[in-house]
This record gives sequence, structure tokens and C-alpha cells, in this order.
Amino acid sequence: MLRFRRYRVFIICAIVITILLYHVSKNSQWEGLQPSTDYEKVVDPRPKTSPPKKGAVDKAPKKPPTTTTSTRHRETTVAAYIPKKEPTVKIPQLKTSNEVKGGFVLPTAAPTTTKANYADAANAQTHTQTTAAAAVKPTEPEDIHAWHPPAKNQGPSATSTIHWRKPHEWFPIPTESLIPLPSGKPKALPSVQFAFGEESPERKEKRERRLAKVKAEAERAWSGYKKYAWGHDELTPVSKTAKDPFCGWAATLVDAMDTLWIMGMKDEFDDAVLALKNIDFTTTPYRTDIPVFETIIRYLGGLLGAYDVSGGAAGKYRVLLDKAVELAEVLMSVFDTPNRMPMLYYQWQPAYNENPRLAPVNSGIAEMGSMGLEFTRLAQLTGETKYYDAIARITNALEEFQNREGASAIPGIFPQQIDASGCNTTEAALATLKISSDSVKKQAEDAADLSSEPKGYSPNTLNGDYTPAPSKDHEKDIEFRVTPGSRAGDAGTGSFHKIEKEVGGRAATEGNLDSTAGTNNSSPSQGTMQKRDGQSAVTPAPLSAKGLPVDWKCVPQNLTAGGWGTDHYSMGGSQDSAYEYFPKLYALLGGLEPKYKTMHEKTVDAVKKHLLFRPMAEGDPDVLFSGKATKSSRSDHIRYEYEVTHLTCFLGGMFGLGGKLFDSPQDVEIGKRLADGCAWAYEVMPTGIMPEYAMALPCEAADDCHWNRTAWYDRLDPNASFRATQMEEYYANKAEWELQVEKLKKQEAYRLETEEKERRKQAAIKQAEEEDRRLRPVNSTLPGEEAPSVPSQNGGHDLKERDAVASPIGKRDLPSTTNNEKIDQKVKSLENELDLNSNSGRQSSNADAADQKPIIYETIYPPEPQKPVTHEEYVQQRLKDEKIPPGFVSLNDPRYILRPEAIESVWIMYRITGDPSWQEKGWRMFEAVIRATQTDVGHSAIADVTVAAPTKPTMLDSMESFWLAETLKYFYLLFSTPDVISLDDWVFNTEAHPLRRPR
Repeated sequence: MLRFRRYRVFIICAIVITILLYHVSKNSQWEGLQPSTDYEKVVDPRPKTSPPKKGAVDKAPKKPPTTTTSTRHRETTVAAYIPKKEPTVKIPQLKTSNEVKGGFVLPTAAPTTTKANYADAANAQTHTQTTAAAAVKPTEPEDIHAWHPPAKNQGPSATSTIHWRKPHEWFPIPTESLIPLPSGKPKALPSVQFAFGEESPERKEKRERRLAKVKAEAERAWSGYKKYAWGHDELTPVSKTAKDPFCGWAATLVDAMDTLWIMGMKDEFDDAVLALKNIDFTTTPYRTDIPVFETIIRYLGGLLGAYDVSGGAAGKYRVLLDKAVELAEVLMSVFDTPNRMPMLYYQWQPAYNENPRLAPVNSGIAEMGSMGLEFTRLAQLTGETKYYDAIARITNALEEFQNREGASAIPGIFPQQIDASGCNTTEAALATLKISSDSVKKQAEDAADLSSEPKGYSPNTLNGDYTPAPSKDHEKDIEFRVTPGSRAGDAGTGSFHKIEKEVGGRAATEGNLDSTAGTNNSSPSQGTMQKRDGQSAVTPAPLSAKGLPVDWKCVPQNLTAGGWGTDHYSMGGSQDSAYEYFPKLYALLGGLEPKYKTMHEKTVDAVKKHLLFRPMAEGDPDVLFSGKATKSSRSDHIRYEYEVTHLTCFLGGMFGLGGKLFDSPQDVEIGKRLADGCAWAYEVMPTGIMPEYAMALPCEAADDCHWNRTAWYDRLDPNASFRATQMEEYYANKAEWELQVEKLKKQEAYRLETEEKERRKQAAIKQAEEEDRRLRPVNSTLPGEEAPSVPSQNGGHDLKERDAVASPIGKRDLPSTTNNEKIDQKVKSLENELDLNSNSGRQSSNADAADQKPIIYETIYPPEPQKPVTHEEYVQQRLKDEKIPPGFVSLNDPRYILRPEAIESVWIMYRITGDPSWQEKGWRMFEAVIRATQTDVGHSAIADVTVAAPTKPTMLDSMESFWLAETLKYFYLLFSTPDVISLDDWVFNTEAHPLRRPR
């Protein structure tokens, strides 16, 4: 029987726990925490009934109030559930692991919202609200078969999208140090555009007909983009898909907006504006870096151009400027470097832009120098000085580089690659090396004499054996001794021994032990332990007093060449637009900044002196191109390449525009010849389109140049003299070969004649022998001829022969015929059994002799010398295979990728001169381009401009955004009225976005 007293404690505890659980289960706070969206009280749709009371009238029972929740497949009747109001619990917002290393931490005090960070705070608040709303969103039960299954490759969910956040600024510029826009009233600059007169009806009709055709092609390209690539960067016009090389921010849409407005496509413009509002410039799923140059000229320039042409502040498209500011705020981070030179590929994700960065040591001059128009115009529109300050510092650095003696191999022109880091890493490395060298020398001096013991050192010894100084943790009268083995190779033995105290002894006394231990209190090992325990450890601060990492080392330097030993100078790719912006910035600033004029004039002087050349071509066209110079650090010689590139075709327009702005008629004439050169390059190609890159034959003198086919052939085949030498050697070898062949033929004839005589002689002997055998008796032999005998391997015949010799038999001794037949049968039977009558041995030799082919003596002649290709044959083959037109020596890149530079210069020349011949040249260019590139939904780049009609060139399935932004825009403006985007009122950025000049 259980005793109550023993278990009463457990019974009491059980009762208390039961009561507590009951109260907890009835607690309303727990019910209030239950989400109303997770649990639904299902109500029986049938009304509850009860027995009717006597005398009561039967009435339809009232249904309880219900709420109907709709889903995709059914309707569920549920009771309205209203949770009890629960107390608000404030949870501190935690910083993410991206903000603080090691995970989440409590936040610091809330920052004060200012004008500068208002946009960031608003974005953060919106993001927080969106996340919170997503957190409480009810989840619907998943269906077995989804109505709209997800794509195979889905992008990241909205909650995991990474957005750009304004990073910490490592190298801020004080407000008072910002470079402001030039102040004052804009100067009255010389007129650029020709004063056009009244147009005849015939010319007007012709011009408008051509204008309509250009617009039709633009509508084709835009419709294809809208149908197959809307919201993406580019249309692939053959496969009818899209691609996103520029962050997926709808590059074609933004790039083409001002074109739509200029062409009167206002509905399409409004569609683009609506789509623009959904573009988020703070994130992209396509790239971890932002190509700064392309983003500025296409997106920022496109937004500003569309804003200006649509009316600017007086228009109704303020969103264009707002989006430009949004993008510019992201791009401003690229200037946060020690010398404020830009990073050209910006790692926008927060995890990658937390540390200080340098500008590239191999910055392209075009990328670095083609930001001025866009940021200057943005500063003019917003009044924000920081935008102009950013590019003004680049201009100042380029001006210093251009004026520095010895900085460039061609004064006035920048090398293609520039070290814009602003830090002399070589000098810093040498300084570090010097410090290391001095430290090594000091250590060597300190350790020069290791044989002498340090001052004050007294080793503990006993009986000649080394005894370690005992630690205070051990007994002071105990030591451990090691006794060597008795023989070589034997192990030693060790044991503890009690120390005998000696008067006057040194290491064996307690006093000496204490003293020795005391002198080691500051030993390195103990010091290390103290640091390990945190008693005296000193951890270097991660940031220096200036706020930079402690290992940040930068010896300041100005811009320098960054070509790694070889520098290239040209007006082509990676360099072009930097020079294009000098006269345009001068015009955009109203002539208030004279340095742009000076820099332009130095550039064109250098180009005229070092790079311009006239090609030698049929018909002696008076045209010009700009070549390329290369300078190696190992040589003082400058090597020239006479290239013809499509990108360089902008130069005619630049010379013409600068010549008009700065009153230089010579430059205008040079601009005409440069623009005409590209038009000529179009016309001489089989498709009527110039290639991306080619090499031409230069004239020795630009003022006296006539077509010389021999000189052209020599340039096409630079090994002509070598081929002539090869031909001489060939003829000599051919003559020697003919002599050898003739000699061998004579030897062959003599051998054949000798063999024929021998054959006839043997045949005559054989014939005589056969005749003698035929005429002599059967059993007779010729003199000296033995009777035929059976070969020794025929054993049966040998036995018969021996028997015949041993016992000759006469005729009368022979048995009867019957017996002879039996004997013959037995002999044959025995021969068959012993294989004695087989002729295999004898026949094998005969068979071998029959099968063996007679030796054939064949004369081996030496190979005939191969005739080399002659100079003429080589050139003709090249011309046939490569389809090189006269005047060119190679077509290095025969593609055409819808580039605009040639028609750009043609249009500028028409607006500057008023000469209608430029319209005719431009129209021929347009027809050729459309004929070769048109698809059913747009226009495609082509692989080879040398493919002649009726064969159509191979399509490359690419339609870059500049096709609508630039090429078709320039074609359209060529046939529009001169007042549309007048050069006296507008300047174009390098992507053909018009920016209004101040008045």
C-alpha cells in the first residue's frame, strides 16, 4: 500500500501544474497572437434546429452571419473571425550582415533625414513596408496542377533582390571646394549652320519622299522592338528575341526616345515614358558591374535629350529629368577615388563597394573623357554643382596631361590607355622595399657576433651537464638529469635528482633558483601569453586617423600613359569621343570656359601634323582619312598604320563643327575631305557600305597623288621581291632537273636495250635445246648430260633405284603380268600411305618460282621543282578571295554593325555648307544600308560588306540601340527641314542625343 506522506509532494506539484495549464489555455493573449488568416472556423451550412415550443409558429431559422472567401476553384463559407487586439510589441530593427561583419546587431541612433539623404530614406522606408506586407501575406494552398507554371529559369524573388545603396564616401569634396559652373551670360558664338534659302517644290517633294522612307524604317525597327523585346536592351531581329548587355534597363527604349519625338511619333514616345517609370536603376539581374561609359552616353544622355526635345521645364515630362537624377546618383559613386578620376566599371552591389577604390590604371581615354556633356547639362538643369565638379576635375587632369612636356609621344593627343589611378604604386613599392632592406641590415648587424654570449648570461650547469632553469611551479630542490648511453648509439637515461645545497654554489642553491626565475619574468614566452590572455595585447585599428584602411598606401601622381610599354594614338575606337566633346562642351557652356577651345585646337593641330593621310585610289579622289600611330617605350621610332575605320568617320563632323565655332576655314575644308572619304569608302564596296576596319594605300604626297597600280600591287604583296627571287631559283632548278631527267632517260634506254639482247640470247639457247631434245632418241642423253634422276626427297624412287642396282633383273626373271600389276598396286598404296609419290616438295619450289614476280627495274626520277606563285598571281588571288577594292590593301573586319559615324559627318557637312550633294551621298548610303540589313521586324548587322548582289550578306542577328538613337536619326535629319534641331541651338552627345545650348 502506498504511503500518502511519501508522495504528497508529487501530488501537490501535479495539482499546481494542472491549474497553471488550465489558466494558460484560457489566456486571451495566446488567442490574440493567432493569425486570422491561418485558421478558419468552418460553419455547418445547415441551420441548427430545436424542438418547437407549444403554440409557437414555425419560422425559418436565422442563419449566422458568414463571410465568403473566393479562391480559384471553390468558395468556402467561413465565420468572420475577429482577433482580439493585442499589445504592440516594438522590435528593434537589426542591421544585416552586409552592414556589420559577423551577423546582425542592434541599430545605432536613427540618422537625421536631410535633403541629401531624403531619397535614400524614402527608398528604405518603402522597402521596409513592402517587406512587412509580404511577411503577413496569407499563403494560398498550392494546387497539384498550377494554372500558370513558373518558367524554367526564374529570376530571384522580389524579397531577395539586391539594390544599390549609397556607400560611404571615402574621398569627399567639401562643399566650398566644389568647382561651379562658369557664370555669366553666354557669349555670342559664330553661327554654325548654313543660312538656307527657300526650297523649290521639286526639291521639297523629293526630300519629303525620302524623309518618309527613313521614318518607315524607324517605325519597322521600333515595332519589332516593342513586339519582341519590350523592356529589354536590344532586339535580335533575325531570331526575334531580346538580349540585355547593358543591365537590362531597356537601352533601346531610352536611347530612342528623342528620336521618336523628332520623327513625330508622339504616341510611341508616351508609351516609352510609361515604361520608363518602371525601370529601377538601383538593381539589375544581368550584371554585377555597370559599364559607366555606355550607361552615361545611352541612358543618361538619352533621358536628358528626351527631356530637352520634349520641352524641358515647359513640357509635361518631368519624369525624364527625375529618372536622370536617379541614375546620376548611382553613377556619382564612381568618382569616389583619391584623385576623383572615375571607375569605369562600377561594382554596384553593396557587398562589393564598401572599400575605397582607385580608378583603373588602363583607363580608355574615350571612356574617361566622354562624360562632360551629360553631367554638365544635368548640372545646368538641376543647379547641382557636384555634377559639374565631377567632370571638371577630369578636364583639369586632361589639360595638365596635354600641356605636360614629354607626357605624350604626340603632343596634343592622348595615348589610348591612361593610368588614372592617381597613385604611383612603383614608388610606394620601392619605399616599402627600402624599409625592408634597412630592417634586414639592422637585424644583420645585431646578429653579427653570435659566438659571444649575451652580457649577464650565466647558464645553469652541474657536473658539466646542461640543466634547464627550474620553473617556480616545480620543486626548487629537484632537477632532471640526462645520462648519456655507455656506447655510441645507445639511448640516454633521465631521472629526477635532489639538489645538494652547497655553500657558495651557484645554480644549485635555492637563492640562485629564485634569482634565476626572477630574471625571466619578462621573457618573450610570458609576454606572448599575456597578449594571448588579453592582458597587454594591442590590436591595430582597422582605419587610420583619416578614415582609410591602415594598409592604404598611395603616392600621388598625375595622369600618365598606361599602355604597358606601347602607346597607341588615333582618332578611332577607345579615343574618339574624348576629342569630340571639346568643341561641344565649349558651345554648351556658352564659350565661358576657354580651356575647351585650347584643348581642341591642340588636338586638331596634332592630327593634321601626324595622322591625316590621303589614300591612293582609282580616279584620284581628293579625300582624307586619319591613321594610327604606335610608339614603343623601347624605341624612339613612331610606327604608322593607315587605317580606315568606321568609328573614325566622326572626325569630319568634329573638324567642321570646330572650324565654324573657332573661325577656322581650313578645318572646315579638312572636315569636308574627311567626311567625303567615308562616303567614298561606302561607294567602292560591293554592298555600298564601308567595313568596320580596313587598311588603305597612302599617297606619298597629299597634294600630288595619282593612281599607281604597280604600287598598289606591291602593297598588296609586300613580298614581291622575295617571290621574284623564288622564280629565279625555280628556273635554275628546273633546268638542272631537266638535265638529270635526260641523263636518267638515256641510262634507262641502255638498260632496256641490254636486257632485250640478253633475253633474245636466252630464248635462242632454249629453243636450240628444245630442238635437240625433240630430235634425239628417247633414252639417249646429250654428251655430258647425266640420266635424269628422281630428287632425293622422293623416297620411293630412291628405294627402287637402289634395288635395281643391288640386284638387276632380266626380262626372263620378271614375274607375270598379274603379279606385276599387284606389285604396282602395292607400291602405289605404300607410296600413298607414306606420301612418297607426292610432288609437294618439288612443286613447292616450282610454285614459289611461278608465284615470284620477276624483278622490275624502274628508274626513279627526281621530283619536278614546284613552281611558286608569282607576284601577279598572288595579288590576283587575294583580290578574288578578299574582294579588295582599289585603294585598299586589306579588309581586316568586313562587318557592318549599323554604325552612324559616317552619316553623322555627312549630315553635319550638309547643315554647315548647305551643299545638296551631301544629301545625295547620304541617300545612296541609306539605300545600301537598308538593302543589306533589313529584316521583317527590324535591321541586323551583317558579317561581310563585300558580298555582292544578288547574294545577301550573312545576318549577325544584332540591332544595337544606336541604330534608332543615332543612325536613323541622322538619316532623318538629313532630309528634314534645317530648323529641326539646328546646330546653332543644340549640341549632340556621342550617342546623338541633342542637348539644348544656353542662350
